[in-house]
Amino acid sequence: MGVISFDNTGNAFAYKSDKQLKKASLLFSAMHYPWLVKVGTAFTPWAIKAGLPVKSLIRQTIFEQFVGGETLEETAPVAKTLGDHQVKVILDYGVEGGHDGETGFDHSRDEFIRVIHYAASQPNIPFISIKVTGMARFALLEKLDRSVDEAAGSLMKRFQQALDGLTPLERDEWNRVENRLITICSLAVEKNVGVLIDAEETWIQDPVDVLTIQMMDRFNKGKAIVYNTAQLYRHDRLAFVKDSIEAAQQRGFILGIKLVRGAYMEKERERAEKMRYPSPIQPDKASSDRDYNEALRLCLQHIEQSAIIVATHNEESSLLAAHLLAEKNLPLDHPHVHFSQLYGMSDHITFNLAKAGYSVSKYLPFGPIKDVIPYLMRRAQENSSVAGQTSRELGLIQKELGRRKG
Repeated sequence: MGVISFDNTGNAFAYKSDKQLKKASLLFSAMHYPWLVKVGTAFTPWAIKAGLPVKSLIRQTIFEQFVGGETLEETAPVAKTLGDHQVKVILDYGVEGGHDGETGFDHSRDEFIRVIHYAASQPNIPFISIKVTGMARFALLEKLDRSVDEAAGSLMKRFQQALDGLTPLERDEWNRVENRLITICSLAVEKNVGVLIDAEETWIQDPVDVLTIQMMDRFNKGKAIVYNTAQLYRHDRLAFVKDSIEAAQQRGFILGIKLVRGAYMEKERERAEKMRYPSPIQPDKASSDRDYNEALRLCLQHIEQSAIIVATHNEESSLLAAHLLAEKNLPLDHPHVHFSQLYGMSDHITFNLAKAGYSVSKYLPFGPIKDVIPYLMRRAQENSSVAGQTSRELGLIQKELGRRKG
């Protein structure tokens, strides 16, 4: 097992200049005040929409911290800097929100295709990230998910029944969604670039899961190209990971699975309360941590059938994955085990893992400032609401600034 110390700030911030660290320190200091974040996350989207001259300020602060650039080309120097420190990149076209209309959905497909071509031309971009909601009408996904919930049997059988309930026009629409993803995954196989399919809200996740399983069954023969995402803050996802491993064994494909804790907790709880159904979210953080770590163990028990991305900012889970690799005498950079953290956060995990010899990447979004605002607002909210996140980031940055000064 590689020697890991997440306390080594010299490794963590070697890629940042003193000036960049001081800017990061100011940003995380501001995020330390929830009232300021609340005001900022309300004002910023409005200011952008109103055409106020705030883009320059955003670009030089929160955008620079969490986003790779406004265009693919602008991500190049960031990716090179990360690569110089043995850190790979997961490229994410960070425009969110579905474009209602087939032209918009085809445009998203073409953008994902462009990202695959670009990733294949770079030395350290093994994955791209995509969202099905960029290529499918939200209401169609909702209808399918609702029908799946009302049917009986396995997920795949219930989904087939849901398809049978679509109108002919809706069935044609779903076929176009499938074809968009087939086009993307076919190119990904040709270019040897992994495709990570993001998780969505629970009320549209079932059709996304089925579509992803179908793509894995078709394209993950002998190598993991397509990856699903399991949000372990959902109380049903550990069972889903088990079922996915069984499906991979039965169908003879490699399960690609990105393990995350989750991204829609408040929205999920509010909707469940409003619509009076049981919350899909775990009762507490300890339950999420337990299921996350159990999913890690399960995937590593079936390492020949499972390719996992340990996508977490949790030190304990990161160390557990490293420990399990050592326990099973597996190489640190095993092709079926990859670590990842968001760009701009948890550098102490990313760069110390890379220094020790593990396969690790930064999740690097890009896109026009006006389009990545939802992503940036989530980062700001996350850093103000997650217990200890801002204090930890700020403490590590200040520790490194003190070390350099000394």
